[in-house]
Amino acid sequence: MTIDAELTPKVADPRIADVGSRAAPRKGRRLRAFLRNPTFIAGVAILGFFVLLALLAGVLFPGDPQDMVAQPLLWPGEDAEYPLGTDSLGRDVLAQLVYGTRASLLVGVFSAAIGLAIGMVVGATAGFFGGWTDTLLMRLVELFQTTPTFLLVIVILVIVDPSLPTIAMAIGVSSWPTVARLVRAQFRSLRESDFVMAARSLGYSRLRIIVQEILPNALPPVIVAASVMIANAILTEAGLSFLNMRDPNVLSWGGMIGDGRDQLRNAWFLTALPGAAIAMAVLSLNLVGDGLNEILNPRSDQS
Repeated sequence: MTIDAELTPKVADPRIADVGSRAAPRKGRRLRAFLRNPTFIAGVAILGFFVLLALLAGVLFPGDPQDMVAQPLLWPGEDAEYPLGTDSLGRDVLAQLVYGTRASLLVGVFSAAIGLAIGMVVGATAGFFGGWTDTLLMRLVELFQTTPTFLLVIVILVIVDPSLPTIAMAIGVSSWPTVARLVRAQFRSLRESDFVMAARSLGYSRLRIIVQEILPNALPPVIVAASVMIANAILTEAGLSFLNMRDPNVLSWGGMIGDGRDQLRNAWFLTALPGAAIAMAVLSLNLVGDGLNEILNPRSDQS
């Protein structure tokens, strides 16, 4: 080795340096895209308000929300201590709404997590391996899709006890086929990409290629779909509660609508208020999904 070679400073691989130099600007552009998107900001603001209510329910209303605290069927504004009135049993409607936020959001998040987990595993396996594996798994997806989602959830809850965890499980188990098809399409389009071919030439295992190479690139549309799944789960839980297929020990917006249906003529606010809460929560999730679609879509100017 010559003296000049020894004195020459060692320079890192230019490809690594180039990747590092591009990572920070890309993150900055993505953050600015989030902040510039009014649809996403509005959805996050509304959704954040509901999350805050769920977290602070015990602080805002330290007592039992199902306690009978006043005269039954007080209308909103009739008593300043109970601004949204009371139900037929004299329970505070506002306290029930705040506590019901917890159950509705939990059902939405956990059922979406279950559906995403099942759908991503099935879709990734089918899209990556193809052949008879793809054919077999797609026939399974079609079998689930031939049964209406709501009917399948009802059948599951008839078999098991309709508690909050089983309701989330039933909704999640019935909602995964859409995610499976979406992930399969992403894997089929990415499995022959240059970066996948490079990973194979380096001897990466199939599991490593699926998890570390293809899956991160297939996530943007899945993230958008997750917001829609949460919204659909909240609506499904409300429908089940209206049919009295709910956990009687847990307050939820759907349960409040079910309890108030007997007073629709003389106390319509008992169903209108939780219905409005469901509508706002679903709207916020749809706004978040639309915003994410605009930001994460590679064809969008904001991506």
